[in-house]
Amino acid sequence: MHYQSIKLNEEFSKINDLWSPKLIGEMNNHQFKIVKIAGDFEWHVHEETDKLFFVLEGEMIIDFRDGQVKISKDEMYIVPKGVEIKPSAKKECHIMLMEPRSEA
Repeated sequence: MHYQSIKLNEEFSKINDLWSPKLIGEMNNHQFKIVKIAGDFEWHVHEETDKLFFVLEGEMIIDFRDGQVKISKDEMYIVPKGVEIKPSAKKECHIMLMEPRSEA
């Protein structure tokens, strides 16, 4: 067995592209991904699963058709399945996502 912690700062330093999640671990059919974001992403919906956004650095906003939530460093938000969202960040933001392995 290989015992080694995952150093998030090192993993983020390997990411060059925005909005391109990188798999860093799996647990019980769930994947943990990290991603750098800035600017706006498109409106979209995850029909089959909830999605967790955990902000590690910076601040992001998730717009909904009827409101929005601001998520700052050390905060998380779980978007229920079937809810249309549009994530964005004014400045570069580092996020961890958790989702089922089957989610694209």
